[in-house]
Parts: sequence; C-alpha cells; structure tokens
Amino acid sequence: MKILLINHYAGSDRMGMEYRPFYFAREWLAMGHDPTILAAGFSHLRHRQPQFVADLERTEESGVPFRWLRTARYRGNGAGRVASMATFVGKLRLHARRLAREHRPDMVICSSTYPLDIYAGAHIARAAAARLVFEVHDLWPLTPMLLGQYSPRHPYIQVLQRAEDWAYRHADAVVSILPHARRYMMSRGMDPRKFAHVANGVPVAHLFDSAEEALPTELATPIEAERARGRFLLGYAGGLTVSMSVETLLQVAECLAGAGMAMFIVGDGPEGAALREQAARLGVDGVHLPGRIAKAAVPAFLARMDALMIPWRRSPLYRFGVSPNKLFDYMLAGRPIVQACAASNDLVAEAGCGFTVEPENPAAFAKAVCQLRAMSAAERRQLGDNGRRFVMQRHDCRVLAGRFLDAVAAASEL
Repeated sequence: MKILLINHYAGSDRMGMEYRPFYFAREWLAMGHDPTILAAGFSHLRHRQPQFVADLERTEESGVPFRWLRTARYRGNGAGRVASMATFVGKLRLHARRLAREHRPDMVICSSTYPLDIYAGAHIARAAAARLVFEVHDLWPLTPMLLGQYSPRHPYIQVLQRAEDWAYRHADAVVSILPHARRYMMSRGMDPRKFAHVANGVPVAHLFDSAEEALPTELATPIEAERARGRFLLGYAGGLTVSMSVETLLQVAECLAGAGMAMFIVGDGPEGAALREQAARLGVDGVHLPGRIAKAAVPAFLARMDALMIPWRRSPLYRFGVSPNKLFDYMLAGRPIVQACAASNDLVAEAGCGFTVEPENPAAFAKAVCQLRAMSAAERRQLGDNGRRFVMQRHDCRVLAGRFLDAVAAASEL
C-alpha cells in the first residue's frame, strides 16, 4: 500500500519531535508498505531542521522517505506560527495534483495537529482515488481555546472550527490518539463508525538500534553531586509548554525543601524563560534546569533518577483522555512515576507504576513523592517494572501501526 502522511511538524529520532509519523512509517515500511512523510521545512518542535533546497525535495531518515515544503522560521505561538501554517497548507494545495500524480497513494493521512491540511489532503485523495484519513493528535480548535484562552469568535478559531467539522464529515476514517473523543467528534458531525482510537507508543523493535548517548557534563556533574549528598532525585524530561504546569514542580520543590530531595527539569520550550526566572526568584536549593538534551541521552537521564514527574494542568480538555509520549518514555525507563492529572484515563494507575494526584496541587504532589521515598528500593523497583512491562505489551508501535491500517480498512468498508 502507498501511504502519503501529511504532518507539518513531523520529525525523526535524529531531528527530534514529533515522532509518531516517523515511528509508524518505519513500521509500515517493515510490513512491506510504501509510506512517504510530507512535512514543513521548519518546526519549533525539532532541535535539528532538515537540509534541503527546493519544495518537495526528497530525503530519508533511517530509511523513511520524507518530502519537504519550505516554510519560514518562527518563535512561540504567535503570528509567525500561524503564517507557517498558512504557508504549508497553501503550498500543499498548490502541489496537490503533482503529489497525487507522483505518489499515486492508496491512503492520504492528514495529521498536522491543526486541521487546515484536510482540504489539500482531500484534493490529493480525490485525484488519486485514495482513502482520506483524518488523524487527531489534539482537538483543535478546542485546545487553543481552553489552553490558550482564545475566544470562539476569534477569526482564527472560526477557520479552524470549519476545517475540523469538514474533516469529520468528509474523511473516510478518523483516527484519534485521545481515547474518549468519539462523542465530541460526533457532536461536530462525524459518523461514529469512522472512529478508531490508536494510542501513542514506543518503537520496541528499534529501541537498541542506536547507541545511547552519555549525559552531557553540565547535567551529569550536578546529578553526581546531588547523589553524593544522599538526595532522592526527581526528574522531568519534556517540553516546557503551556500543556504542562511545570511551574507547579517548583512549588513542589518548595514544599520539599529540607527533605533531602533534588529536582532536575530537563527540556525547553515557550515557557522555559518564565520558568527559569521563577526558579531564580524562589531560590530553592536542589532545583536544576539544564535545558534541552539530545533525545539519545534522555534514557540515560531517566535511568539516573529515583522517580519521574508529569504535571498536567487542570483543564476540561482532558476529559477526552491523554496519551503523552513522555509517559511511555518514563515507563520504559523502569522508574516510578508521580503524575498530576485529572483526565478521563489514568495510564499510571492502569500500569500500576506510581501515583496520580490532583493537578496544580503542590502539597498533594509532594506528599506522593514522600510516599515513594518511604518505600523500600524493592517496592519502587516493582512499580518501575510494572510500567516497563505495561508499555512493552500494550504500546508497541509495531502493533499500533498495524491497528491503524486495520481501523482505516474497516471504516472504508462502511
């Protein structure tokens, strides 16, 4: 099967997030299919951008074919990002017939987080007589409305809403990363028989393909120093974005002051500068913000921690469920997890790998950390083993990629 996967922000192990298109395409290649990822030349999620000259130039990442559309660099979530979206979908529409002719896809997947690529994707699908799949990572425009405080009457939101509704009505299949979004999608016009939930996961078959990087000295040195002081090490690795209440972790550190804890918040993003300013203002001993590290070094970091943390915000958005890649990375590391979350699903509880507490409640989070520390090393190891077993058995990308294709085939038979 020939598959054209359109994802503005698609990356790879080498380039950085986002990983799901790359992981699934790699599994489809192994199954004998012929996937190509079409992405934008610049993404704020990648730490390394592709090198190419012209629109639709072809490259490969670990054997996975990519084609690229040139887009301008931008910072943050303002006008520059919106302009990048407009450029990407405009060029996608401009080259739609060429893409249909050159790829002759059997399936076109529109998967760019925001839904505006659906129109050009539908044009490609019609020209190639292909199935059209709308893949939903986050619910847009609901996400910028609830997390970014946009008004439903904002022109940008109204454009996104029309595209989302159109996608639900016209796609042959709707694949949702969120487990409990079906009812919402039905309210926007989707035939419920089109719906399939396919979660995020880890590429089990490729976990040991590349050598794990050692920690950079600027991170390894303070970890060793805090360990030498006998401190219990808490870690966070991921984006410093509006979806995560990372500032709550600094308040947790305040609650734990003097309790023999050290906290490492690894990553960067739009909220990074404000977080560093807050940390400097609070001046809590044992809090470290070393910035972003290479993905290949993340496993080494996670393995050096005693417990790992995820601080979701409180938001009605999470009534549809969550499926964060960082959580699966944490589970794979075999470390117990403390999660602040009020979603309709609780993967930490399902896996039996730690504690879930109320979001944006530093005292509750600190209490859970203290409970973990009071456990024996064997008890904490059992929690970590539970998480690792859970992710290996239920969230292997090879299984998920096959489930994706089966779900589209079933929906297309309606």
